[in-house]
Amino acid sequence: MKRAVFPGTFDPITLGHIDIIERALPLFDELIIAIGRNVNKQTMFSLEERKKFIEETFSDNPRVKVLSYSGLTVRFCMEQKADFLIRGLRNSTDFTYEMPLSQANYKLAGIETVFLLSAPEVSFISSSIVRDIRRNNGDIRELVPPAVS
Repeated sequence: MKRAVFPGTFDPITLGHIDIIERALPLFDELIIAIGRNVNKQTMFSLEERKKFIEETFSDNPRVKVLSYSGLTVRFCMEQKADFLIRGLRNSTDFTYEMPLSQANYKLAGIETVFLLSAPEVSFISSSIVRDIRRNNGDIRELVPPAVS
């Protein structure tokens, strides 16, 4: 079974994340959306809310699992018997950040990283932009799935 992990904070999940997930699904038998817990990071939405948003969004797809984790992503992959990590790239800055992480994950555990480029129509969306718009009473409905808005 080809199992992949798509890690992130997903605070909240956006249409950009969904674009990457939908394009990763044909490549794998199972996709674990892994919500990272970081005690040093203040989130707008609770872990339970973020998990619920993702589960509602993919409720019709039994190949999508939603789990949370803390610690090293590569360790979580090994615990889940996943050989692949999915990372979405919006721009060259994302690639510059992600490349050394992917090399370290491969060196530590043989975990391959699959990079998928964001579709142009969602490449500008980030969770931080969505949070900022929401914090300032803006309309986020065009940027997130219905479960979030």
